[in-house]
Amino acid sequence: MKLTTFQKDKLVDTHAHLHMEDFDNDRTDVYERTRRLRFVLNVSTCMDDLHDTLVVCRELENVYAAVGIHPHNSAKVPKDYLDKIEDFVKGGNKVIAVGEIGLDYFRNLSPIDIQKKVFIEQLVIAKSLKKPVILHIRNAYEDTYKIIKDINIECGGIVHAFSGDENWAKEFVKIGFKIGIGGPVTYPKNDLLRNVVKIIGVENIVTETDSPYLPPQQYRGKRNEPVYVQHVYDQLQLLSGLEIDELCDVIWNNVKEILKFQVIDGVGCRND
Repeated sequence: MKLTTFQKDKLVDTHAHLHMEDFDNDRTDVYERTRRLRFVLNVSTCMDDLHDTLVVCRELENVYAAVGIHPHNSAKVPKDYLDKIEDFVKGGNKVIAVGEIGLDYFRNLSPIDIQKKVFIEQLVIAKSLKKPVILHIRNAYEDTYKIIKDINIECGGIVHAFSGDENWAKEFVKIGFKIGIGGPVTYPKNDLLRNVVKIIGVENIVTETDSPYLPPQQYRGKRNEPVYVQHVYDQLQLLSGLEIDELCDVIWNNVKEILKFQVIDGVGCRND
């Protein structure tokens, strides 16, 4: 089913990187299309892009931010990085989560011991600030889960770009996380992810794009952008059997629940 203009206004993207240079050539047009969505979470990955992540939020009323250090960049953090992250979180009500943080044992661009150290430190900051976290996990579900359980994260968060099986999905849901589902759910060979969606149900899912990465099947090989999240909704509708309006409402309620919209007192917060 094609989404109407009204329905596009009900869509959400809980993971984008709109500040990245991939959008430099047509940023104005991308921003105009992004304004059609109900909500977008713009996510930082390193110390160098913390400021740029927030610049996007100032330009787009429907865009909020998560700030944190990606595991790939863990080895590059300065000594005062935690102070800076805390300052960004406290500096404005459009920063609503800590992320993208986690563990990546697939590429190991930072040593595992350093990844763990920086991950733990950011989880502690998130817990102290009562903010949800945006998790990056690749080939590291067991260690990530154990660390989160040990620290006893209370605000939960989102398992971004989920790539595990239904057992790991269930475990993270049990400890207060939503499962981030994006473009890969549309890939013809990704029956594993579609099976996860069927088993845990859309009540435990939030939609995302990871723009400019991980485009849906319709744009494989091209740059992704937030408005393409509509193809994720199309797939979720097929898997859930829900009418598109009902699906949009379920996903939006999930986002408000996990990102604690009820405690945000800022201009542009569309808690409706």
